[in-house]
Amino acid sequence: MYRRLAMLLTLVLAVGGCAEAASSPSPAASIQATLTSNLTSSSPLLGITLAQAQLPRASADPATAASAADDIDAFGIDLLRAISGGGNTVFSPASIALALAMAEIGANGETASQMNAVLHGVAADGGSGLNALSQALAARSGSFKDSEGREINLTLRIANAPFAQAGLELEPAYLDTLASQFGAGLREVDYAADPEGARALINGWVKDETAGRIPELLGQGVISRYTKLTLVNAIYLKAPWETAFDKSATANAPFTRADGSVVQVPTMSGGEQVASYAAGPGWQAVELPYADDTLAMTIILPDNLASFIAQLSGTHFEQIIRTLAHRQVNLSLPRFKVQTEVDLAKTLGALGMPLAFEPGQADFSGITTKTPLNISAVIHQANISVDEQGTEAAAATAVVMVGMAAPEEPVIVQVNRPFLFAVRDLSTGAALFLGQVTDPSVGS
Repeated sequence: MYRRLAMLLTLVLAVGGCAEAASSPSPAASIQATLTSNLTSSSPLLGITLAQAQLPRASADPATAASAADDIDAFGIDLLRAISGGGNTVFSPASIALALAMAEIGANGETASQMNAVLHGVAADGGSGLNALSQALAARSGSFKDSEGREINLTLRIANAPFAQAGLELEPAYLDTLASQFGAGLREVDYAADPEGARALINGWVKDETAGRIPELLGQGVISRYTKLTLVNAIYLKAPWETAFDKSATANAPFTRADGSVVQVPTMSGGEQVASYAAGPGWQAVELPYADDTLAMTIILPDNLASFIAQLSGTHFEQIIRTLAHRQVNLSLPRFKVQTEVDLAKTLGALGMPLAFEPGQADFSGITTKTPLNISAVIHQANISVDEQGTEAAAATAVVMVGMAAPEEPVIVQVNRPFLFAVRDLSTGAALFLGQVTDPSVGS
């Protein structure tokens, strides 16, 4: 199947449509009744009005999922170079791309062209490729048997939710696309009268969708009475390893930081095992499957992390993935926890889409022609925990818009210096999480 990198982090999208009316005007034109419960896939959030296009989720061409994954991967590598710095980093290119794509489908003119270039064309087809990728990932959650016959559960959940100012007139075609391609029903809140209340409602939705791992995506001051629309994506993953590490084998081991200093960190040991492995000039890579054998974590161990990232591209990353092959590996891997919180507005502007953030110049007339919109913030949070049992991770993004072979000797892989990691969907090639660990003692 496809072995490409993209970053989508949870999927069981909240599809908000009902049967399509054959003879009525545009289904998005009418607002449905106010709902005060069952607004998310888990628990009710009072105070949100749900208004959505009456459209079912569009059918998807599976072939377009791989193309969307490629685009997200390339975007993710661009972001990695821009935000990684010298410390531990984790983010979800998939979450960021999905949130931005909900804005791009309503952009026109040069604003749309710039966003399309930065996102490597992932939404150029109106979201159909992202829809296909989302539907492919939706099947990953389930119950599986481990090597000893015990039942274990894997959860991969993704949700999209636009939160608009109550009464804001949005274009019917835009609402239709949100429903059919993103499975997203429009939520209405009142930023003008109660911006802090609206912020709390959005944060509550994100907390709910990420199993509490992201309790506050939007800090104070991000939402104001001038906010008109906030496009939110949330991803949650809880995945056990196909073969768990033996906790009794975990022991402190040295990890050499980028500056040459050494720290002792709890390090897991898997002993000799068959794994996907590759090596090239100045790097090794190993891939560990999760319980369903459709998701995996790929670890790339360069001799020098900073130099490697500086030269890394989506194409290079894909080449590394394609060279992975089964062989005996004796792996040691530190337990680690990484968390990142960042406003990507300046970063995205520097990558080539400044117009989207410029009041009076941004063109989001495909969303509404009544109120000129521009993006004021792109808030992203992601966190990941890796231990002997597996991986738990979450990510959320808010785009805030204002108006105005034969047996071999095992190779030795000692992850004892800064490394990259990617949690990937093996069937589509979508990388759910991407990051680097420069000091696993931080956050442990």
